Amino acid sequence: MKTSARLLLCVLALALPVRAFAAADRNRPDSPPEVVHTSTGLTETGILNGASYRIDIPSNWNHSLVVYYHGYSEGVFLYRATAPLNEQTQPLYDRGYALIQSAYSTAGWALAEAYPETEQLRQYFIKHYGQPATGKAAAKSMETIVAGGSMGGALVVATLELNPKPYVGGLDICGSVGPTDLAFQRRFAWRAAFDFYFPGLLPPVVITPLEFHESTALRQRIEAALTAAPASAAAMRNLMGLHTDREVAIAIPYFTYVIGDIQHRAGGNAFDNRNFLYTGTNPSTTTTDNALNDGVKRYSADPHAREYLLHHYTPTGRLNKPMVALHTTYDPRIPGSTLTVYAEQVAVAGFSQNLVQQYVHRDGHCTFTADEVGRTFDELMTWVHTGRRPTPGLLPATIARDQQKELPR
Repeated sequence: MKTSARLLLCVLALALPVRAFAAADRNRPDSPPEVVHTSTGLTETGILNGASYRIDIPSNWNHSLVVYYHGYSEGVFLYRATAPLNEQTQPLYDRGYALIQSAYSTAGWALAEAYPETEQLRQYFIKHYGQPATGKAAAKSMETIVAGGSMGGALVVATLELNPKPYVGGLDICGSVGPTDLAFQRRFAWRAAFDFYFPGLLPPVVITPLEFHESTALRQRIEAALTAAPASAAAMRNLMGLHTDREVAIAIPYFTYVIGDIQHRAGGNAFDNRNFLYTGTNPSTTTTDNALNDGVKRYSADPHAREYLLHHYTPTGRLNKPMVALHTTYDPRIPGSTLTVYAEQVAVAGFSQNLVQQYVHRDGHCTFTADEVGRTFDELMTWVHTGRRPTPGLLPATIARDQQKELPR
């Protein structure tokens, strides 16, 4: 394993199972994989070192590779060779790129598992598919791009900061970029505020019960409680920057599950709202802010658990390769306002030239069309091939023909 990969494992893997390190040199499927040939290409699925994986190679393969990180999942899943690609991966496949995806061996905020298991899959792909017909030497010039959505966006950032050498660039799609601790502490503070306004509706937030799960029935109970207490509901909407009670009812159980996931991974409570100043519950008066700050229950973090959260992941801002990030203007799960934090980290580190943030006019988390993802990818690859940095801001409808010409490699 190369030095950069070792460094990333050290940074990400406070709780990484020993088997993941032992498996680094055992780069073969746990059992014979399934390989399906279709009119459009080849799909291989299997289990590699305990993690389900999927490889897609189009019939018009350009001998370049996209390493794709999926987002947060509340359960471990298995890839099926016959299942269609989604709107984030299909447009890349349609452009002639091979795709590899690991399902990760654990669910939840699985950064500690996702990087090494995906890196093992990349090495497996190179060994078995990465040698073009012109010979092994040609594989060294095979372009590799890292892409990911939501939690996968955080993994794109971590990969480009700490293991950039194999990659020419990255595509962050609706990503949870920036310091995990900052974003998750805010979610915890919101959950504590919800308990102030609606006591007893949810189980304790410290420690969230291991058996807690989201459900339609729970979301309906929360929405009914919000409807019955309009002033408290308005305070929660304003505090969280959400448009509707239903969005609050969807977000609070999800955040509760994520909080519990981190607590059980970290071996204790990683969250602390003692220094959190609650503001913005009512744009017309500070009275409601004062009441919330005076009455909300305050929690302290276990230092070792907090360390886990900080390590998984706090970016350095050293964005070593070009990255285009795409977001909706209104994302109730990962607010667009949080994206500026990572941009500031990149600027402080001196790598602003490698970050472009674009957006589309839409509400929702990861609610992009396949065409929008494809156009963003085209912007990235034009940047990689010509050196012309895309324009930050609204995603252009098309890319000028003269910008699509590639410089000699």
